[in-house]
Amino acid sequence: MNSFYSVEELHQIGFKEIGDNVMLSRKASIYGASHISLSSNIRIDDFCILSGNITIGNYVHVAAYTALYGSQAGIVIEDFANISSRICIYAVCDDYSGETMTNPLIPDMFKNVQNAPTRICRHAIIGSGSTVLQGVTLGEGVAVGAMSLVKDSLKPWGIYAGIPCRRIKDRVKGVLELEKDFLKKNN
Repeated sequence: MNSFYSVEELHQIGFKEIGDNVMLSRKASIYGASHISLSSNIRIDDFCILSGNITIGNYVHVAAYTALYGSQAGIVIEDFANISSRICIYAVCDDYSGETMTNPLIPDMFKNVQNAPTRICRHAIIGSGSTVLQGVTLGEGVAVGAMSLVKDSLKPWGIYAGIPCRRIKDRVKGVLELEKDFLKKNN
């Protein structure tokens, strides 16, 4: 048996949209498939969680043990982004101030859940063990080092790392020319 769902099985799951050449591990957990759009040439590895409004572009890899919590606000991952292993990306967060209660077992009237859309732009890469909080945009070509906390939006074409992450240096834009060559050869 293949460790990835077949095309027929993917359509039976009930995704909002499903492209070509989608490799989704049978060991991934999907919640609210009707709110999840998967473009073409995507691989989602073992033990990933996809929950809520999520849109994933073309040529995206989501490595093992990654969690995408899209809630109503949503997560967008654009073309050619790379999400390494053990990443958490949020579009939702509880209020930790102590003024309200937290957790999904508590009715909304006792909580202050904060929803904000999160965007991972083209050619962004997030290093293993990192966390991206709700409402953040990782600009085009951003590289986030392993074990980083992203709590604010990051400007394009930078390399960032740390807790919280900060810009270390500029990132080379060579992948843009490589993308053009790649698309010429594959279209």
